[in-house]
Amino acid sequence: MTHKIPITVAYGDGIGPEIMEATLHILKEAGAPLEMHVIEIGEKIFLKGIPTGMESSCWDTIRSTKAFLKAPITTPQGGGFKSLNVTVRTTLGLYANVRPCVAYSPFVQTKHPGMDVVIVRENEEDLYAGIEYRQTPDVCTSIKLISRPGSEKIIRYAFEYARHYNRKKVTCFMKDNIMKISDGLFHRVFDEIAKEYPDIQNESWIVDIGAAKLADTPEVFDVIVMPNLYGDILSDVAAQISGSVGLAGSANIGDRGAMFEAIHGSAPRRAGQNLANPSGLILASVLMLLHLGETTVAARIHNAWLHTLEAGIHTYDIFKEGISKVKVGTKEFATAVVKHLGQKPSTLPAISYEGSKKFATLALPKPAAAVKRELVGVDIYVYSRDTAEALTKQTTQHAWTPLSLQMITNRGVRVWPGGHPETFCVDQWRLRFGPKDKQGTATHGDILRTLTQVAELGYDVIRTENLYRFDGVAGFSSAEG
Repeated sequence: MTHKIPITVAYGDGIGPEIMEATLHILKEAGAPLEMHVIEIGEKIFLKGIPTGMESSCWDTIRSTKAFLKAPITTPQGGGFKSLNVTVRTTLGLYANVRPCVAYSPFVQTKHPGMDVVIVRENEEDLYAGIEYRQTPDVCTSIKLISRPGSEKIIRYAFEYARHYNRKKVTCFMKDNIMKISDGLFHRVFDEIAKEYPDIQNESWIVDIGAAKLADTPEVFDVIVMPNLYGDILSDVAAQISGSVGLAGSANIGDRGAMFEAIHGSAPRRAGQNLANPSGLILASVLMLLHLGETTVAARIHNAWLHTLEAGIHTYDIFKEGISKVKVGTKEFATAVVKHLGQKPSTLPAISYEGSKKFATLALPKPAAAVKRELVGVDIYVYSRDTAEALTKQTTQHAWTPLSLQMITNRGVRVWPGGHPETFCVDQWRLRFGPKDKQGTATHGDILRTLTQVAELGYDVIRTENLYRFDGVAGFSSAEG
């Protein structure tokens, strides 16, 4: 008797149940040795008042299985509901989001027939940490969190992925010409790790021009690694320009778990009509089988799916007169894939995973080397409806001690010293304080005394950010941002 691999399955919302039924039918007929453990997640659970969209007991099911195959869900509109995807990824440490974006020309229309790009997206931090505040009536903030360990994990994964699947190049997208500290760290870590992989080409692009190049000439890229937000946006762009977002699956990989899903949403307007294309979830299940080491079954399903595309058996979303042969529904598409099990495509490249090993768990990042960390001041953010002139006059005339006022900014633009009357200001101000000796240091007591003086002037302190030097280098942005 074949030993079965336990996996967690969630049918989701909208078109989720239909595409999951189609995918599970193919997995069963292909001989995938899987034992299904079904959990309920999504809209019904949200509406019970559970803000995560998942009962607490589901965590035990997910932990006890080898993988989580998830259909798309619907998150109710309005506040109070956190993305279930983000919750699962961060809770289980699924740090790597992997999205292959492949063109299937001439059977699926695309302007980029040679496209074969894999987006490797950091999955746990960046702006998706979800740390946000409304600080004043006019100003909201969101913290962009980039860590060295998080950057090391995802960048090393990208290089290991490239080596494992015989990819030739890894490209880094970031925006360190503006975010010199956070994206700058991501870029520095990329350069450090790239040196460990001399057999793989490496390059870096500023994300805006990189995105333009990806949209225009995707065939020049191979594997692209990015922080979370850029990766989320550009993996959808890459999937769409390859042919259709509806064809793309994704893997969420961690050291102690994995989740697999289509990258599209729940499309409730299409639910219950036997219209939805199950391809994204089918290809996600192929990624799952590879993760589980079931390479033979993965290739069997992947080739049957490619053969079905070649046969012109298409769902409505990719059906084109003159290219497609017959328009089918969700169930009929799955039936066609099952019929073609054991067959390979003749025009598109056939898939072989022979010799592929289960992707190895990467070693955890090493602890950072000790650095000299010195407290050298504080940025104090205040709420005030004063004009720039009035606020500057009051704060600069005060006899600050022991720290001195060194700068006032509004939305990152310097107001004092050397401000300009044309600068548009809102009701959030940043006051930077430091020791009178620019090479000196500060204490937490100094900062507390400064905070007391700011409050005594009548200002509402809404946030503070301590300023540090690391081995003599400022760990904060300059007066110019």
